[in-house]
Amino acid sequence: MNGMRVVVLCGGESAERDVSLASGRAVAGALLERGHEVVLVDPAAEPPVLAGPLRPGDVVDGTQVGKEPPSLAGRARARERVHAALTGGPVLELLRGADLVFLALHGGWGEDGHVQALLETAGVRFTGADGAACAAAWHKGRAQAVLGAAGLPVPERVLWRPGAEETPPDVRRLVEAGPVVAKPVADGSSVAVHRVDSLPLLERVAAEAHASGGELMVEPFLPGREFTVAVLGDEALPVVEIELTTPLFDYTAKYQPGAVNEVCPARVPDEFAARLREFALRAHRALGFGAGTYSRTDFRCDASGEPMCLEVNALPGLTSGSLLPCAAAGAGWTYPELIQRLVDLATR
Repeated sequence: MNGMRVVVLCGGESAERDVSLASGRAVAGALLERGHEVVLVDPAAEPPVLAGPLRPGDVVDGTQVGKEPPSLAGRARARERVHAALTGGPVLELLRGADLVFLALHGGWGEDGHVQALLETAGVRFTGADGAACAAAWHKGRAQAVLGAAGLPVPERVLWRPGAEETPPDVRRLVEAGPVVAKPVADGSSVAVHRVDSLPLLERVAAEAHASGGELMVEPFLPGREFTVAVLGDEALPVVEIELTTPLFDYTAKYQPGAVNEVCPARVPDEFAARLREFALRAHRALGFGAGTYSRTDFRCDASGEPMCLEVNALPGLTSGSLLPCAAAGAGWTYPELIQRLVDLATR
């Protein structure tokens, strides 16, 4: 389906705001190349309409992702603006008048199901999973419990809300047994992810989480290779290996050129690649992602080389350096072809 009116939602109120703006502008450029009319909207901005209507042949400026995520000092006010924009007024009318809303709202309300629920209530068609599936994937601890129950390999994990309770004995046990990874249970782009080698360092990470009011998930550090597999509808794309130059694939490593080497197709035996792709398809389905949606599942191997499923991303990044476009290139698709396929999934 060509020549549609598409509203691209990006920006938003999360720690991934810069990444979302970069994705949104890249998506807008690809949609224009495919012959669509585009309006670029940031529901947290004042005014919310960033550009448009743009028509084929127009040029969209890019957005640079900084080395650190943006401050969340104004997050509550930004959420109010997002809610107001999507529940009434000219932005909602703009969305209702579009043929499709393309969601590039990584993190926060854009990925935890809130925005999807608002659009569903308004009867607006959008790309990606519905609110229930996004909510299921967003909380890493609960998502891993679902994946484990579905027979997928997941690491041991302990959930902990610092400040509300003492350090759980299971957390101390994990730290004393070897390095662990401590990360927020509900955030993306590896924001505030830490490798912890000692109890004093754990206390500092816990204090940081307590200050932000967050809940931590603590799991053993897996020393093996790192992979990711994207799923579009019922198709798993080629495996991407993330070759790290740092101990962790954190926010800075993800978005600074040259920090990591993304290899697609991954240089692994065919049988191993097939296992990862099958795991990704099973994870996609276990969390309620339907045939008209897409996701990206992240894996890391333990010391014996066995892959563990870390998380499922409901709205994976779509910047020029993101992993989903890398997987698409490995499948032989250009970036505009990938974006058109995501549009087709939502409209078929």
